Amino acid sequence: MADRAAVFIDGAYLTKILDVDFGKPKIDLAGFSDILCGNYERLRTYYYNCMPYQSCPPTEDERRRFAAMDKFVYTLRKLPRFEVKLGRLGCVGGEFIQKRVDIALAVDLVRLSCGRMIGKAVIVTGDSDFLPAIEAAKEAGVLVTLYYSQSSIHDELLSAVDESAVIGQNLIVQVTR
Repeated sequence: MADRAAVFIDGAYLTKILDVDFGKPKIDLAGFSDILCGNYERLRTYYYNCMPYQSCPPTEDERRRFAAMDKFVYTLRKLPRFEVKLGRLGCVGGEFIQKRVDIALAVDLVRLSCGRMIGKAVIVTGDSDFLPAIEAAKEAGVLVTLYYSQSSIHDELLSAVDESAVIGQNLIVQVTR
């Protein structure tokens, strides 16, 4: 549908920029998504992330972080037109990295675009891994808009999308709870 948009949020990226650029505000993600869609009807917002690491047995700090994320995910899943997709944390060289998150976002972007379910895709990320999926969406006739932080963005990503906008203080103030 040409008049519908889907919002694809890289949760780790959004959390990072909210923490680093804006001092960790709590934002209304439904309102945020609706603003990003502009004049398009929001079909759905897709939020991608991983649950925090827990050792066996977990430390008190790990339990606390896991419980906070679990509560956040539960709240998101109750929002209308929201879909939460969780990947897994993998350990590579002693460092934890997200697995299956980027590919889940890319698959959903291509599926909705090629299925003609959306006319606009709004992506909140700074990751250039999404370039092939963005190209596929554009080839399917979808307008691709990127929202990003100036402190964390790949130039290739900016060049690949149809439109882009910086997530600025004015937008964050509008959606802060």
